[in-house]
Amino acid sequence: MSIAENKNKLYDLNQVRQEARQSIEQGAVTKDYPLDREQVFQLMNEALASEILCVLRYRHHQIIAKGINFPQVAAEFAEHAADEQEHMMAIAERIDQLGGDPDFNPATIANRSATEYGSSGAQIELVELIKEDLVAERIVIEVYRKLIHYFGNADPTSRRLFEEILKDEEDHASDLSDLIAAIDPRNKPI
Repeated sequence: MSIAENKNKLYDLNQVRQEARQSIEQGAVTKDYPLDREQVFQLMNEALASEILCVLRYRHHQIIAKGINFPQVAAEFAEHAADEQEHMMAIAERIDQLGGDPDFNPATIANRSATEYGSSGAQIELVELIKEDLVAERIVIEVYRKLIHYFGNADPTSRRLFEEILKDEEDHASDLSDLIAAIDPRNKPI
């Protein structure tokens, strides 16, 4: 049996070619995309909002961080903010690839986000800022694990995207937990 004959048992090559020529305005999304795209866009826009809020919170914390340990902690906040911005752009690009509209509307970000912005004010202790960020990381870790399960084998590209982001978020949580222990050993990590 030739390779071409073997492939035809898995799919009809002529049908695949015909379907590829139809609906070409949908870009990468082919007829066999198995998930409800509206639900995908909603879930991804919620993740996008969480990443946007994380960028804003980390940048805010980077600026207001005070105390003897502030240079080290501010540098960590800056690094995490840059990572979160990369996540934000990757999710937005994936939404666009799937034919959706990445929602950057500032008026709805807080409502769509799984995380919270956190406290503000110059009198917040450094360890409290770190704890706020650690809680946010723990929230997105749980949410992204659920998204990875949701996408599963139905959308392996989106699944791998969230697996990569999850790896970074787990690293962030570990870094923040270490910072808490270094700044105030009496504070046990959350």
